[in-house]
Amino acid sequence: MSQYFEVHPTHPQQRLLSRAADILRGGGVIAYPTDTAYALGWHLEDKAALETVQRLRRLEKNHLMTLVCKDLGEISTYARVDNSQYRTLKTYTPGPFTFVLKATRDVPRRVMHAKRRTIGIRVPDHAVVQGLLESLGEPMMSTTLTLPGDSLPMSDPFEIRERLEQKIDLVIDGGPCGVEETTVVDLTTDVPEVLRQGLGEL
Repeated sequence: MSQYFEVHPTHPQQRLLSRAADILRGGGVIAYPTDTAYALGWHLEDKAALETVQRLRRLEKNHLMTLVCKDLGEISTYARVDNSQYRTLKTYTPGPFTFVLKATRDVPRRVMHAKRRTIGIRVPDHAVVQGLLESLGEPMMSTTLTLPGDSLPMSDPFEIRERLEQKIDLVIDGGPCGVEETTVVDLTTDVPEVLRQGLGEL
């Protein structure tokens, strides 16, 4: 049975975020609120956690995974960013965007796009995520919490607990979220290309 933490949406309790970070380090999969919808999070290096998420969401191997970062200072370790790309990132982060960039060698191949060697990069504008990443001390992998058969992402933490309490390790209840996904923008092309229009307006 998963743990369930109720946290304040704008001033989350540090002790709970620290415990959540420990769960991530220990190989756990968590559900957490963002500035769009709820998402699933896990440790970058944890293969078993990734496989759990792939089973839950029935994801294909080429599904774009997202690395959630606290700020732009963390991005260069995991993605190749030129000056033009950096200006775009600086303009639109933090916010409801996922940017597709070429991954560096620090990113495990299993979370890259198998053919393009790309990774999604996201800096959310949400106090709970920011506090969690601060406690973790590094980025975490993430994907929107949309379950098979659902047309929209999950937004209610109580429903998440009911449906996933036997399948994930922690639900962080930061209150209800929206149901729109991030806007996905490919920055590997000469001109930025919107691959999915979501909440963010480019």
